[in-house]
Amino acid sequence: MLAASNALLINGAYLLASILFIFGLKGLTHPKTAVRGNLLGALGMLVAVGVTLLDQHIVSFPVMIAGLVIGTGIGAFLAIRVEMTGMPELVAVFNGFGGVASVFVAGAWMLSGGDEGFKEGLVRGARDLIGVENSAAQIALMQGTIAATASALIGGVTLLGSLVAYGKLAGVKWVPEGEFIPAQKILNAALFLLGIFLCYQSVINPDNGLFFLGIVLVSCILGVTLVTPIGGADMPVVIALLNSYSGLAAAATGFVISNNVLIIAGSLVGASGLILTSIMCKAMNRSLANVMFATMGPSSSTASADDVYEGKIKSTSGDEVAMLLETSRRVVIIPGYGMAVSQAQHAVRDLANLLESKFGANVDFAIHPVAGRMPGHMNVLLAEANIPYDKLREMDDINPEMDQVDVAIVIGANDVVNPVARTDPSSPIAGMPIIDVDKARTVIVIKRSLSPGYAGIPNPLFAADNTLMFFGDGKKAFQEMIEALKEA
Repeated sequence: MLAASNALLINGAYLLASILFIFGLKGLTHPKTAVRGNLLGALGMLVAVGVTLLDQHIVSFPVMIAGLVIGTGIGAFLAIRVEMTGMPELVAVFNGFGGVASVFVAGAWMLSGGDEGFKEGLVRGARDLIGVENSAAQIALMQGTIAATASALIGGVTLLGSLVAYGKLAGVKWVPEGEFIPAQKILNAALFLLGIFLCYQSVINPDNGLFFLGIVLVSCILGVTLVTPIGGADMPVVIALLNSYSGLAAAATGFVISNNVLIIAGSLVGASGLILTSIMCKAMNRSLANVMFATMGPSSSTASADDVYEGKIKSTSGDEVAMLLETSRRVVIIPGYGMAVSQAQHAVRDLANLLESKFGANVDFAIHPVAGRMPGHMNVLLAEANIPYDKLREMDDINPEMDQVDVAIVIGANDVVNPVARTDPSSPIAGMPIIDVDKARTVIVIKRSLSPGYAGIPNPLFAADNTLMFFGDGKKAFQEMIEALKEA
C-alpha cells in the first residue's frame, strides 16, 4: 500500500512538472510572457529533479540544497557576465551539455549492467527474442539497451556538433571551415552506418562495453564532420536542429531509466526544435538537406564586387542622414548581426525615441527570421533595450508597406536585404524571402565596409540610386545621427 501511495505521489509530481513545461513553452511564444514562461519551466525542472532524487534515495536533502545553490550561482553568473551578443554561443554550449548528460546517463546504465540480472537475462532475450524462455522483463531490458545506444549516438553528435557550432560563432581559429578532408560527405555516411552497426552489436552483446564506447567515439567524430562544412549563415538552423537533437537524446535516456518526465520533457524539446528548424528553413527558402549538406557561396556566374560597386557607391555622414530624418514621417530600421557586434541596440532605441518625440515620425523595426546568429536574436537584443514589442514587425507584415517608407536604415544586415534573391535565379540566395528595403524612398546602410555577407556575394542594394552608405561602427553611427538631430 505504501509503495503504491509513493508511486502515485511521484507520478503526480511528474505530471505537474510536465504541465509546467508545457505552460512554460507556451509562455515563451510572446515577449510579454517569456519571463513567466522561463520561471514555469525552471519550476517544473526543479520539481522533476527533486522528486527523482528523493525517490531514488540518490542523495540526501542537504546535498540537494547544495546542488541547487551551486547551479543557481552558475546560472546567475552566466546571466550577468555573458553579453547578449554571446547568447548564440551560450545556447550552443547548453545544447552540448544536454547531449553529454544523456551520454553519461546511458553509459552509466549500460556499463554498470542496468537493472538486476541485466546481462544474463538480456543476452538471452536479445539472442533468442522469439524463444519461449523470453520474459517481459527481458524484452523491457532489450528496449532499454536500444534506447541507451540511441541516446549515445544522438548525444555524441549533439555534444561535438554543438562545440563546433560554438567555435564557429565565437570565431575560434582552430575550428575548421568547410570540408577539411576530401569526400567528407562520404565519410559522414560511412560514420553513420558504422554507428548503426555498433548500436546493433551493442544490443545483441550488451555485456561487451566496448561496443557502447565505440558508439560514443563514432558519434562524436560524426558531430564534428557534420557541422564543420556548414557556413555561419546557417548557424541559426544548426542551433535549432542541435537543440532538437538534445531533446531526442534526453527522451531516449528517459526510456533507459524509465523516467516519464524525462521522456515528456525530451519529446517537447525535440518536437519544438524540429518545428523551429522547419520555420528557419522556410525563412531561407531552403530544405534542411540543403542546409546540412550543401555549401552556400558564389558561383562562376556571380557578379564580382567591382562590377556591382565600381563608381556607384555614395557615402554619407551623420549630419546628412539627420537632415533626411528631420522631414521623414515613416522610418523603418532593419537590424542585423552588425547591431549585435557593435552593441548598438540602446543607441538604436534612443534614435527611435528621438524621432518620435521630437519630430513626430513613426518608427518601426523590420525583423527577418534568420537575422543574427540564432532564432530570435534581434528580438532579444531589442527587447533588452526596452523597445516596445508592437514596434517589431515581421518580414511578411512590413514588406507590403516598404514602398511607403521615407527612410529605411539597415544596420549590419546583408544577405537578408539583398535584392538578388528576387532578381537572379542563379544566385546562392535565389528565392530566399528578404526584407524589401530597396523599395523605400531612401536607404541608409550602416556597415564597416563593403564586405559580403555569409553567402559571399555582393549586394546591389549598396550601389542602388536610392542608397547611401554610412561607413563605420554601428553604435557610433547612430550616436552621430542622434547628436546631429539634437542640434537641429
